[in-house]
Amino acid sequence: NLNAAVDSLVLCRFVQFSLGDEYFARMLSAVTGIPYKAMDLHRIGERIWNLERIYNLEAGFDASQDTLPPRLLREPVAEGPAEGQVVRLDEMLPLYYRARGWDEGGRPEAGKLAELGLLTELGDAP
Repeated sequence: NLNAAVDSLVLCRFVQFSLGDEYFARMLSAVTGIPYKAMDLHRIGERIWNLERIYNLEAGFDASQDTLPPRLLREPVAEGPAEGQVVRLDEMLPLYYRARGWDEGGRPEAGKLAELGLLTELGDAP
């Protein structure tokens, strides 16, 4: 979520690692005049993720496009802590959807959209 929020600030993503979320919250506060805290940035990022997802769904994308290059799904990692493992996307994707508050098809659920204050803004979108 924080990556999406920092991207929306039109900053280099690499400075995120050295400055931290509180710094970005102060930057946003200085520009807008609205007091923001780090947790606000995470919520802004979550809203962005869900809006992007809905946009993509409306554009015709669906869960079948939530994949990785075939090589990453077939070839075991050659070295390091994950040596010998392959990405088990079929196991991971449902967990990711659940963590995001999306249904098994990767669509944001109404409860999640309401929690983020997006239901009224989206009208008839998924």
